[in-house]
Amino acid sequence: MIALPWTYLALLSMGYGLALIYGQLGWLAAISFALLLFAGFAVRQQQIPIGRFLGHGLYIFLAVALAMHWLPGFYNGRAIDPQRFTDDAVPFAMYLNQDKPLIGFWLLLVCPWIVGRRSLRLSVYATALALTVSAVLALGGALLLGVISWAPKWPDQAWLWVLNNLLLVTLVEEALFRGYIQGGLSRQFKHLPYGENLALLLASMLFGLVHLGAGWQWMLLASLAGVGYGLAYRFGGLGAAIATHFGLNLLHFGLFTYPMLAG
Repeated sequence: MIALPWTYLALLSMGYGLALIYGQLGWLAAISFALLLFAGFAVRQQQIPIGRFLGHGLYIFLAVALAMHWLPGFYNGRAIDPQRFTDDAVPFAMYLNQDKPLIGFWLLLVCPWIVGRRSLRLSVYATALALTVSAVLALGGALLLGVISWAPKWPDQAWLWVLNNLLLVTLVEEALFRGYIQGGLSRQFKHLPYGENLALLLASMLFGLVHLGAGWQWMLLASLAGVGYGLAYRFGGLGAAIATHFGLNLLHFGLFTYPMLAG
């Protein structure tokens, strides 16, 4: 019998119930929920091995579609209008996405092995070391490439940015790239020499690739940051990876040009 994580289900139901009540969710979103539910049952069932493979394939397709906002019924409201946090920065706008969080919730519900639980002490140590590595590689690299500069600030919208980045961005991305991709590849490569290192590298490169739209510099920097996140996940579990990713984003937001220098 499948043991369901009722805490996650309760939070998911409450959040999307409120979104429906306040008009941020349309009935067409039920298509996405139904497909994700079908993919989850396919992955969790044990009778048909090919069914699990097809379930993962359907989830990957839906994850891309949700991340790209291709599926109907989600009304992602703009929480921060386009503005410059510093005079030399490109304008920044922020949306409270209703679709992207489903990527992470599906993983927490269907693939509990992505969490990779560790002791609190080990998670804290892993976070501290990985955040140091990520900051040196990514923020140091960004300074050397001239895409950011020193710019301490704390704008009025900062706390809204913090909540959005932690709950709707960082958690989802780490559950996908570190928990699902790196963790899944580690399980597949466990019999290979340096299999965990290969899984970490591939997940980091894929994470960098999805940032290519911002330019080759950000693809490179995201790949380097992904190495730090991957180390945090490997030694400290999913919580350490989320804390490392969020910590780096917070350092970038509060101390440097955000999101980048204007050309």
